[in-house]
Amino acid sequence: MPSTPQLYSLPYLLDSARLFSAIAAQPWSIFLDSGLAEKRQGRYDIFATDPLCTLITHGAETQVCPGNNTYVSKQDPFTLVKQQLTAQKAFPEVPFNGGAIGYFAYDLGRQLEKIPKLTVDAEHIPDMAVGVYQWAVVVDHQEQKSYLVGCADSDQQWQALIKQFSAYPEAVTVGEFQVTSSVQANMSEESYAQAFAKIKKYLQEGDCYQVNLAQRFVANCQGDPWAAYQQLRKINSAPFSGYLNVPGVQVLSSSPERFLKVFQGRVETKPIKGTRPRKENEQENQQQIDALQNSHKDRAENVMIVDLLRNDISKNCIPSSVKVPKLFEVESYATVHHLVSTVTGRLDEKYHALDLLRSCFPGGSITGAPKIRAMEVIEELEPNRRGVYCGAIAYIGFDGNMDSNIAIRTLVHSEHTIRFWAGGGIVNDSVLEEEYQECFDKAAAMLSLLAQMQVS
Repeated sequence: MPSTPQLYSLPYLLDSARLFSAIAAQPWSIFLDSGLAEKRQGRYDIFATDPLCTLITHGAETQVCPGNNTYVSKQDPFTLVKQQLTAQKAFPEVPFNGGAIGYFAYDLGRQLEKIPKLTVDAEHIPDMAVGVYQWAVVVDHQEQKSYLVGCADSDQQWQALIKQFSAYPEAVTVGEFQVTSSVQANMSEESYAQAFAKIKKYLQEGDCYQVNLAQRFVANCQGDPWAAYQQLRKINSAPFSGYLNVPGVQVLSSSPERFLKVFQGRVETKPIKGTRPRKENEQENQQQIDALQNSHKDRAENVMIVDLLRNDISKNCIPSSVKVPKLFEVESYATVHHLVSTVTGRLDEKYHALDLLRSCFPGGSITGAPKIRAMEVIEELEPNRRGVYCGAIAYIGFDGNMDSNIAIRTLVHSEHTIRFWAGGGIVNDSVLEEEYQECFDKAAAMLSLLAQMQVS
């Protein structure tokens, strides 16, 4: 048995989903996917299963299961995760050397801020689901190298893992996934317009400056959600994608947005605010990019969230270290163009990456400004709780490194239903018809996926 973590070189495979397919059905199997490495942010894929410990939060209670033991705690969920992360040897070749991986739902924010309980909880899933993994496979697409990192319960198990992930994967029979109903939104165009008007009133009164308004789409389904994810990553490749097979719920994310990254104390967040649909015609597509780049409304929306995030990360970063090295960059994805900014800082040594995640949660780009008031308005106007949507999928290593997404462009599967959300930030300059259409621009890939899998 390896007494300390080890790093073992594996054969490189571009499509690491083929390796993960062999374990995708196992409880707590997790695949962090860089979207076939097509984007400049997309470098590493990480997957793991068989966690040492699991943590599942419902409301104020977290069930902690280290090994065969189980206990329930009302302690802060972020603190409970941190308690499981004992520092150990790290290898610089890989960003993740074992540690926690899982999701932190938007509604976990209710444990951090006093938000009224007005929306319907139609999700019935954990507010947090995190596993602590002693080993992982890490694929570096930039260097075209793959590694098994960590340790196992015995030398025999470690050798079995090496053998399993060194072999070229045989063709895995992909299950079927079928959508068995039409896709239904939880807002009609009329009810969206009423919510939009209410937000505009709050904005004009100076009650808030920006509010993110989203609608929920749901359909009935049957079959294997891993099959649906494999199709999703083909039609909507994104650098912060992932598949999480948590008992009772599967999360299929194709997020383009980094929430928080911590690497050797350096902090980075990349808020997205501003969207235009992609066009097939090259000239029209360039016009969309130019319009987004020069939009006063989108720039104003973006800079509000940049300021919010500068303030959020300053709670745990050395104040003089917080910078905005990139402002209003356009990044293009499968169906949309986004306006993206970058905020950086240096984590104060007295804080852990999870302290930073807690201080910034949920992300400002999907709430609005000021954050708490925007969350209150969201609670008032959106019919259903958000669940995983607009929360975060993250890894937090034993070594203190962390990376996370904002869980947008994300589908959630449980109890024979699949659902997703789409929305956008409403500001004073927002136009109703444009904002309503933006929901469908952002939902395009997911609507396309479900249409492809619809049975008549």
